[in-house]
Formats: sequence, C-alpha cells, structure tokens
Amino acid sequence: MAHYELSVNNKMHDADVEPETPLLWVLRDTLNLTGTKYGCGLGLCGACTVHLDRQAVRACQTPVKSVGTKKITTIEGLGAGGIHPVQQAWIDEQVPQCGYCQSGQIMQASAFLAQNPHPSIDDINAVMAGNICRCATYQRIRRAIQRTASANG
Repeated sequence: MAHYELSVNNKMHDADVEPETPLLWVLRDTLNLTGTKYGCGLGLCGACTVHLDRQAVRACQTPVKSVGTKKITTIEGLGAGGIHPVQQAWIDEQVPQCGYCQSGQIMQASAFLAQNPHPSIDDINAVMAGNICRCATYQRIRRAIQRTASANG
C-alpha cells in the first residue's frame, strides 16, 4: 500500500491503495465517486473518462501512481459552479437513453470543446469515436456538442 493525496473536484482526498490501482477504482471504491463508470476495463469504450489537468483520460487505464499532483475532475465536479454548458446541452438535446455511458461522453466532449470551441462535424466524430454508446444516441451527442459550440460564439 502507498499513500496518495489526490486533488479531486477541487478537494484534497487521501487514498491508501496499491500504486498500480486504476484511478477508476480509487474514485469509485475508495472515494465513493460513482459517476465515473466501468465499461470495458481496456480504455476502449470511454465510460470511465475523467479529466487530468483538463485532459480527457481513461481512468481504467490510468494507474493512481501516475496522477501525481495533477487535478482530477470527475462528472461530479464538472459543473462546480452550476451546470456545465455541455451538461445543459445534453439535457436540451435529450441525449441519454439508458445513460450509462453519458458521464464519459460528457467528460470527453467537455475536454474537447475546451481545446477546440468551434469544431467541425469531422472533428467531433474523430474525437468522440472512442466513446461507445450502446443505445446509439450518436446523432443527439453530436447535436449537443454542436449546440455547446454554437453557444461559444
């Protein structure tokens, strides 16, 4: 076991876990932040997407020892000052069906839009290709991302 002090959603948290423990399990099992979902465990589906210093990463493939002093943001902390614009667009476009993948989808989209506030459809398709939705709400996901980009001016 090793001791880690993690900055999660702008709060410090202590975790005593094995260094190779995936960040996903530290968030869910140790810190009880269950908004980040387990999907495939291989980093292929995107359900576990969180931000490390504002960059989208797959928490199932990120060992806690690699986090260091980076700031972690989960779906629970994304709209810290209220609802995040991407979350609002998800509501406006009625994106979720079962909802399981949505936290990962939103985290991927919000990190992407922070880097590219006015993306093309091809940009959106490319960056979101690694996030799988079993309900196939891809058209609504694209519309929500486009809605957010349009609101960016």
